[in-house]
Amino acid sequence: MIRAALLALGTLLPAAALAATPTTVPALTLAEAERLALAEEPGREALLERARAFSDTAVAAAQLPDPQLQFGAANLPLETGDFRTEGMTHMRLGVRQAFPPRAQRRAASEQALAGGREQRAAAEAREREALKAVRNAWLDVYVEERSLALVAESDALFADLVAVARSQYAVGRRNQQDVLRAELEQSSLDGRQIAIEQRQSVARSRLARWAGAHAQAAPLAELPHWTSPPALAALRAGLATHPAVAAAAARLEAAEAALDMARSSYRPSWSVDVSYAYRDGALPNGAPRSDLFSVTASVGLPLFTANRQDRRVAAAEAEQRAAQASLDDLRRWLEGELSGEYARWQALTRRVALHEGTIRPQADANAAAALSSYRSEAGDFADMMRAYIDDLQVRLASVALRVERRRSHAELAYLGGFPL
Repeated sequence: MIRAALLALGTLLPAAALAATPTTVPALTLAEAERLALAEEPGREALLERARAFSDTAVAAAQLPDPQLQFGAANLPLETGDFRTEGMTHMRLGVRQAFPPRAQRRAASEQALAGGREQRAAAEAREREALKAVRNAWLDVYVEERSLALVAESDALFADLVAVARSQYAVGRRNQQDVLRAELEQSSLDGRQIAIEQRQSVARSRLARWAGAHAQAAPLAELPHWTSPPALAALRAGLATHPAVAAAAARLEAAEAALDMARSSYRPSWSVDVSYAYRDGALPNGAPRSDLFSVTASVGLPLFTANRQDRRVAAAEAEQRAAQASLDDLRRWLEGELSGEYARWQALTRRVALHEGTIRPQADANAAAALSSYRSEAGDFADMMRAYIDDLQVRLASVALRVERRRSHAELAYLGGFPL
């Protein structure tokens, strides 16, 4: 039995590809999760609807105000109340049309158009953020799934180690401490498995937020194979077209249009009244009273501007400066994020290569050597146990590093705007 258990340990040692669990549910690829996230993303559609609303508002803002219809009786005599006795008494029907400054209407239309551009850019930014979020959620599930598979594989291995320790102790070749140590490590492994299952459940819930209920049960496909991101200089050039920058630039344009609108308040507004007056009755000489036609032009007089126009312009100038500062701050932040993330991706690339090319083979060889030494009774049980624990740690770290490298790659795609 001891020889069979040791032989089983030797076959479990080499690093093998994790076998997929047979299931009728198709594996969920990252590309499919992205498609589902964009198809079921209401936030982007809400922003596009706001953009359409701004487009309609821009057309309306450029139009003249509606004309006003005026009607009434004028100059009725109070003593007699007779409509036909006084020469100035008449029924009046007129139309008034106001003409705000043309620059004011143009600026209001440009402000609404800029608001529409901001919402469309925000919708594109929302799409990028949704892609980044679903990629991170998918990678979170992936790392927990693969970690859980590695721990389950190691659990069988540690169960064999416990059996070996008990058998060796039963025949008096090893002491009880080896048995207790093996049982302790197996219990610790069970605790780790419970913790991973908990994290996996939380990660599944986050993925379902973007990819729908299908993501709650579907197994994940293997990690996608992405080509290397563009050079840092190309990524920096792409920051100019980042949708968050476009949205901030549109806010600046809206603030500039608001400033133009405030400045146009110094210009006078005009209105024109056109009216027709009907008169009944006759003049003292017996001739009928003539109807009247009137045209009146009114002009506003912006004379007292200190606490009205001047204040509005000052406020609009402050808003314009704030929008410019926000745009500059956003560009700096994106530049810093891109530089830091690119350096992180390069470091992770080197670490993955080191793990795959050196550390994992060394950990496998160390575990094999410890097992061989223990078989020949030249090695200590604690050393063999430590070697297998280290081998598991290296395997888990290798999975985590490969996932983190792709997470960094996804962040670069979000910042630089290149397809994966």
